[in-house]
Amino acid sequence: MSEPTTVHYQTHPAQYRHWKLSVQDEVATLAMDVAEDAGLREGYKLKLNSYDLGVDIELHDAVQRLRFEHPQVKVVVLTSGKDRVFCSGANIFMLGLSSHAWKVNFCKFTNETRNGLEDSSQHDGLKFIAAVNGSCAGGGYELALACDEILLVDDRSSSVSLPEVPLLGVLPGTGGLTRMTDKRHVRHDLADIFCNTSEGVRGQKAKDWRLVDDVAKPAAFAQALQQRVAALASQSRRPSQAQPVLLGPLQRRDDAHGVCYSHVEVAIDRVRRHATLTVRAPHSEQPVELAGIEALGAAWWPLAMARELDDAILHLRTNEPDIGTWLLKTEGDAARVLAVDESLRALTDHWLVRETVGLLRRTLARLDVSSRSLFALIEPGSCFAGLLAELAFCADRSYMALLASDAAREPKLTLTPSNLGLFPMVTAQSRLARRFYDEAPPLSACAAACGQALTAQQALDLGLVTAAPDDLDWADEIRLALEERAAMSPDALTGLEANLRFCSKETMATRIFGRLSAWQNWIFVRPNASGPKGALKVYGKGEKAAFDFNRV
Repeated sequence: MSEPTTVHYQTHPAQYRHWKLSVQDEVATLAMDVAEDAGLREGYKLKLNSYDLGVDIELHDAVQRLRFEHPQVKVVVLTSGKDRVFCSGANIFMLGLSSHAWKVNFCKFTNETRNGLEDSSQHDGLKFIAAVNGSCAGGGYELALACDEILLVDDRSSSVSLPEVPLLGVLPGTGGLTRMTDKRHVRHDLADIFCNTSEGVRGQKAKDWRLVDDVAKPAAFAQALQQRVAALASQSRRPSQAQPVLLGPLQRRDDAHGVCYSHVEVAIDRVRRHATLTVRAPHSEQPVELAGIEALGAAWWPLAMARELDDAILHLRTNEPDIGTWLLKTEGDAARVLAVDESLRALTDHWLVRETVGLLRRTLARLDVSSRSLFALIEPGSCFAGLLAELAFCADRSYMALLASDAAREPKLTLTPSNLGLFPMVTAQSRLARRFYDEAPPLSACAAACGQALTAQQALDLGLVTAAPDDLDWADEIRLALEERAAMSPDALTGLEANLRFCSKETMATRIFGRLSAWQNWIFVRPNASGPKGALKVYGKGEKAAFDFNRV
């Protein structure tokens, strides 16, 4: 069946079909209660709290609103609104009907949403606990694994499981294997047994194997949950009282040639298969004091811009798969960008500033893991300064115009201390540290250059840009680079870019994305999973999978 023509990532709690969000003082509850007939596509029912992309779009939106609209919330309880089932994971019939590209994009967004829970816990103090009140399988258990703690009801039937290998011939696609080892330290042999059985593990055994943090009998479950919530709340630094920031709908205009927001514009060249993402500096001076920032709320430029850029990235990834190269540009007054950049660092102890930095961090990380070629073009009128300079460091290549004879028009690149660590990648490195392999001399030179408006030659000498063509060669060099890229295998480029972008440092997040890209991509397209008699194709049809038993 065909996928939706256009997927939109904007929603609102009033429009939710699958989640019920409630807030009581410092505790929020997200109850998963999936509407079976409200799938994003036709051809499957979302039974047993199984999910598709639409369910996860709502989860992403709910967590984003908790970050900004409910600043007093310290702990989020993820639970089920259905009897005897927490979540049965990604809907298998949806996966069986989907193209390979759809499956991979779905898994990537789901990974980013779950990684976002851990990111908020680590950096911002928003804690998560999974109150598993029924069977919890596959992606449902992977969602629980992304929480700080898992509490399982011990009712002789509720269990946790990762049944993908025995039932579907694939692997858990959203970090289950990695979190079991890297995060929960489940012993190798026990993990092997766990992942080769479809029945799951219950009660005290689940706790003994480290699959959950604790178990409680049904009569004591509510009290045990309350105790764990209180303990987690004591670890949070979110404010007990603060003025919420309401996230209104993005002002977005779509047409055949791209998407336009207030601060971000996407122009698509379908013939040459590239898109130009232009991020604009603030239209006016931004407040530098908390009172003014709080008064602006969601209209504060870094928050508004980050929301727009995030939506643009998701739109291109999902709805424009043939557009293989993204050109990253900036426009506007660099001084205004630098003033905002300084505010982000000076006021980082304030919850709203901290959450805005978090949104910027996650948005830039989403750019890093997008399977597209990224070229930054630093031209006259650009404002690659401070936080917007990160766009250039996300890029696979950066070209900066050299206009030595026209100093007034020559673009500048300005570093600030923000580029040295305020927006770490999923490797936990700054992009400059990744760029220079954590070597001290070039990083020291960058630190010394902070605050200087660097010319193309100065940026080239510091190793901050790839090339600096002059005005005579600029158009031809960019054209040739884009034509060369467009002629290459997109599969090979995806693998190449991922290998080069994530080098030297490994974290749980990079391992999750790396395993998705390598293992799951390969296994998803193998006949044993996706062939006519593959396990993924015959699931639920009463047929037995036919495997090619040759081990590759």
